[in-house]
Amino acid sequence: MRFLPVALLAASLSVLSSLAHTQGNAQAGFIKSDDERCHECHGADGNGDMGDGVGNIGKFPKLAGQNIDYLLKQLRDFRSGARDNDTMSIMAKSVNEPDLIDITAYYSSLPTMQGDGGGDKAKLQKIRTLYVQGDPARGLLPCQSCHGEAGKGGVDPGIPIIGGQHVRYLQKQLTEWRAAERKNSPGDIMRQVTNALSDAEIEAFSDYLSRQ
Repeated sequence: MRFLPVALLAASLSVLSSLAHTQGNAQAGFIKSDDERCHECHGADGNGDMGDGVGNIGKFPKLAGQNIDYLLKQLRDFRSGARDNDTMSIMAKSVNEPDLIDITAYYSSLPTMQGDGGGDKAKLQKIRTLYVQGDPARGLLPCQSCHGEAGKGGVDPGIPIIGGQHVRYLQKQLTEWRAAERKNSPGDIMRQVTNALSDAEIEAFSDYLSRQ
């Protein structure tokens, strides 16, 4: 096991002690997520700020406060091949189901990911309107109906929180949905939604959501 700074360990366990979960053991998940090397990419705080000087900040998603049901589905999809990522497929297959549940309980227990709140207000308001209302003429559903206000969830535990996620990660996922390189959304809904988006809109959505 790789030992973490005492202050970070104490802060993490303090958060865990104040939270209860309907499934999984978050305190055990903290230890297991370190043992299974999850912290190396996603961080012990779940914010994935693992830059290495060559532009990798944002390569790994934030998991902090993410819905546990969503996290479990993704890990199971990596394991089954329904979602494709060589590294995550290997990792998911190497961890048994009880440990996966504890690890996801740990990351879900952390303070929910947050953006910087900055950006051009006029541009952000324009894309926010599209996020909230959609565009019926193009068959574009309102993103808020599934992902909640500002992408903070609360609609369905199987749908991810995306507000505050890394901009680079969001843009990559939206692009992959549109190209049908990622295919594991229920009913293929994300493929249908992103098919209506231009490159500029994907960039704008990613910027807007990453700041929430």
